[in-house]
Amino acid sequence: MLSLIKTLLDGASARAEDNLKDRFAIDLLAQRIRDAEAGLAAAKQTLASLIVRQRAEQTSLDQLDRRIADLETRTLSALSANNQALAEGGASAIAELENEREVRRATVKSLGEKTLRMRLSVEQAHRRIIGLNQGMISARAIDAERKAQSRLNRSIGRTASINDAEELLARIKDSPDPFEEAGILDEIDGELRHEAIRERLAEAGHGPATKVRAEDVLARLKSLN
Repeated sequence: MLSLIKTLLDGASARAEDNLKDRFAIDLLAQRIRDAEAGLAAAKQTLASLIVRQRAEQTSLDQLDRRIADLETRTLSALSANNQALAEGGASAIAELENEREVRRATVKSLGEKTLRMRLSVEQAHRRIIGLNQGMISARAIDAERKAQSRLNRSIGRTASINDAEELLARIKDSPDPFEEAGILDEIDGELRHEAIRERLAEAGHGPATKVRAEDVLARLKSLN
């Protein structure tokens, strides 16, 4: 039972979360884009720092190359002069600088690789954010259209007053025309008036009788005897 209740609560919570996401989708999308833009800005700052470090290390490496080249020239000169002590000192210094140069070369190479990866990531994120901002324009238009349609449905399409008005209009259209009724009544009255005159004329002996009279029935019966 507890497991079932937990499942139902989790389902209700998920539905509530989905409803909130649907209702505030534009606001959530805008916030996500702002977060992405903030992340992109931080990534650009990191990229800039890497580039600065790489350039500084490259400058130091170039200086080492020049120092080593200078010491090699001087050491060769000492060897040519058979100054063994100075030549050995120069060779020792050159060895130390060459070891440092290898470390700096590895550092420059590593920084170059990191810079390249970071640059590619920044460019990709930049393109994706541009796509999101363009999509946001369409999303806002679609959301505005949906909200307008929803308001229209609430205010017009699904209200009881509209239904009542349509029913009343149908009743009005289906109701009899009072002018037509009045005309028919006038015709009936006219016919009644004409019929009354016809009956009076018949009773006075002008033309055949319009109704069967009691005396007519008696006369017919007497004729049968």
